[in-house]
Amino acid sequence: MYNQSVTRKEAQGTARLFDPTTHTGTVLLDDGTEIAFDAPAFTAGGLRLLRIGQRVKMHLDDGRITALTLVTLPLPE
Repeated sequence: MYNQSVTRKEAQGTARLFDPTTHTGTVLLDDGTEIAFDAPAFTAGGLRLLRIGQRVKMHLDDGRITALTLVTLPLPE
């Protein structure tokens, strides 16, 4: 059974930058904080493309994005 970390939380934001070649980018959280995401976080959410300005939701674990997807799609467990 998965033991969820106390520091893991779900958050929402807006895609600020996205590189379709490397699948990396940044998200602006609703409080204005900018957080980078890497290719594994992008892949974990099941996305194929992300457009700047799209609303996203994500799993944050100790301030790091571990999964990212659109607000209308479910996040992975």
